[in-house]
Amino acid sequence: MTRAKICGLTTPETLDAALTGGAAFVGAVVFPKSPRHIDPLHAATLFERARNRAQVVAVTVDADDALLTEIALILKPDLIQLHGSETPERAAQVRTLTGAGVIRALSVRTAADIDAATAWAPVVDRLMFDAKPPECSALPGGVGASFDWSLLAGRTFDRPWFLAGGLNPANIAEAVRITGAPLVDVSSGVESAPGVKDPALIGAFLSALPTD
Repeated sequence: MTRAKICGLTTPETLDAALTGGAAFVGAVVFPKSPRHIDPLHAATLFERARNRAQVVAVTVDADDALLTEIALILKPDLIQLHGSETPERAAQVRTLTGAGVIRALSVRTAADIDAATAWAPVVDRLMFDAKPPECSALPGGVGASFDWSLLAGRTFDRPWFLAGGLNPANIAEAVRITGAPLVDVSSGVESAPGVKDPALIGAFLSALPTD
């Protein structure tokens, strides 16, 4: 059974749609450049309803120690997702500083990008393979781009891993069939506009997940 993370949630209605639909992970993006940005205090209030129902993930991009400490103390996420230029050494520091588990998002365009996962397995709890954004993008993800899913076919990793990038209710079943992904992550694929999640699309995405 494939489990899903609905990322970039900012309202009670969309969070409830994710929880009701059975999402295993729910994500708060703490990155001001993102249209899905939510500050730690707002996120803590919103995501309290997710406790014991789904794992709360704080998505960060090259966050400094001060912001990570604020996230850890106020939001208290189960996992912190690193989506910037962090190194394995930094991932270890983040775990020590916050006490949270760590997800490392890797930007993928070629097989070599996937091979890079080897260096991360010792220091993270989960991996994420996301599409490399266009050169002109100021965001590291959440832009609706996908990569060649066949690059992941037959691959195995030392940590559980997410498939991300360009997923939506119409293509998720095919994406899982090709990649064998045990975990999937969606953000822009369940939005009606950048940063505006659609409860109906969230429900449709979760309903379309393979169950065997």
